[in-house]
Amino acid sequence: MMSGAVGSGSSRTDLGGFMFRTRAYLATLAVAAVLAGCSTGGNADGGGAPAASAGNDGRCEASGADFAMGKQASAELLEQARKASGSQMARILKPHDVVTLEYRSERLNLNVDEQGRVTRVNCG
Repeated sequence: MMSGAVGSGSSRTDLGGFMFRTRAYLATLAVAAVLAGCSTGGNADGGGAPAASAGNDGRCEASGADFAMGKQASAELLEQARKASGSQMARILKPHDVVTLEYRSERLNLNVDEQGRVTRVNCG
């Protein structure tokens, strides 16, 4: 009978080790899933945002988009202006648009009039 008691204690130890390994494995999978969710996605061509000009770290240089002044705002013009300014993002601001007061150094703003013509180019 004594040997039976030792055997049952041994199987409990084996079961405890198995559960520990299972929990460790599941924790590793959970961490991997979280890290995968935090990674940035890119385009099919392998890149995210287009590379900015040399010496530009993605910050907006509004003077690069001055060519947009007086032109009719469009998605195409916005993208051309964004690339020319080296900005990571851009938006068109219409009269009476509600905007936040946060300044984003990597964002280009094209301000337009009631007819949709660009009247101001600035960063923020």
